[in-house]
Formats: sequence, C-alpha cells, structure tokens
Amino acid sequence: QVQLVESGGGLVQPGGSLRLSCAASGISFSSYRLGWFRPGPGKEREFVAAIPRNGGSTAYSDSVKGRFTVARDNAKNTVYLQMDNLKPEDTAVYYCAGNRRRYGVSLEEGEYDYWGQGTQVTVSS
Repeated sequence: QVQLVESGGGLVQPGGSLRLSCAASGISFSSYRLGWFRPGPGKEREFVAAIPRNGGSTAYSDSVKGRFTVARDNAKNTVYLQMDNLKPEDTAVYYCAGNRRRYGVSLEEGEYDYWGQGTQVTVSS
C-alpha cells in the first residue's frame, strides 16, 4: 500500500521559515519523481516544486522561486520542502505527490499517481 505522509506544517510569521517533510512507504522511492502542490486560483492543486528521481534539476513555480527549496533523501524515503521568507499568500495546505515517470520532473497535477493527505501552512502575524 502506497502512503505519502506530510508533516512540518504550522503557523509562522511573515518572513519566517518552515521545512515540510513527506515520508513515503510502499514504493521504491528512488524510482519516483516527486512534487509539491498547493491549492491555487481556479485550481484544486497548483504546482509549487518538483524534483527528479536522482535529485538533480529541480523546478519551481515563479511565485516561490528563490524562497523555496525542494530536496530528497532516498535513503530515508523522504522529500523535503524548505520554505524561507514566507509570505501570507503562501498560506495553504501543501501536498506531496509522486509518479514513476523516468526522466526529468513533472509540473502538472495530472501527471502524479500518488498523493499525501496534506499539511497546513499558515503565514500570519
């Protein structure tokens, strides 16, 4: 049974930082592309960040580029989203997702096969 479980969300002041984690089980983790999503205008889930199987060339949405960093630890079956300089508009439920496509990254919600349950991030003073 495939499970993706996010953690690390919470309440933080503007300008602060959080690190989200997503622990996977039931999959061959190193064979999966991974991504992070959050709800967006007119979209149930909007792309935030993605990382390929080997942790190489990552991708980010324009709204988080330069502030968020995605990383993975294949030995721990975990993907991370380091979020710095947080803004109130980053407030959302964050979801991690995975698929078994081979090369590169996936930017579209529809490309992912497995999803976590989400973790709430609230940025407020």
